Amino acid sequence: RRYGFHATLKAPFRLAANETETSLRAAIDRFAEATPVVTIPRLVVSQIDSFFALVPEGPVPPLNRFADDVVRDFDRFRAPLTEAEIERRSPDSLKPAEFRNLCQWGYPYVYETFRFHMTLSGRAGPQESPRLRTAIDSLFADVLRQPVLVDALTLFVEPEPGAPFMVLSQHALGRRPARKTA
Repeated sequence: RRYGFHATLKAPFRLAANETETSLRAAIDRFAEATPVVTIPRLVVSQIDSFFALVPEGPVPPLNRFADDVVRDFDRFRAPLTEAEIERRSPDSLKPAEFRNLCQWGYPYVYETFRFHMTLSGRAGPQESPRLRTAIDSLFADVLRQPVLVDALTLFVEPEPGAPFMVLSQHALGRRPARKTA
């Protein structure tokens, strides 16, 4: 509920002191225009830990390159993590690569540890998982039969700590035709 249906490419962050919302949105516009749409040939329902998500059926290198580019190109907008933010990620439980990513990029699951997913449920125990899986398979049957386009980046904001995320702007990928003017 708090995040809405989405796929995270760059984890939530506070703006760096020398950046503004306007500069971030302008950078996203430039990035989006120069970035082609990515096609995921097929999504499948998967259980990650104890929650259900839509994930690519197999590796999609262009999707991973796209995610890597988002992490790298927008990192200059991210304020350094505070000690509390680092602790919230339970650094002692992270693998070495995940801890390195957390320190360098503000999130443990980027680059080689990134897994594209769109979360569909909260934690589901062994009793409810089969019933939930059946419902999800039925609900998403049409989507699971066709390719899915990643055709936009959406910028979300959290108006105050703990508040639901709100869509601030959406940026279509790919070069758009120039408008003709008279």
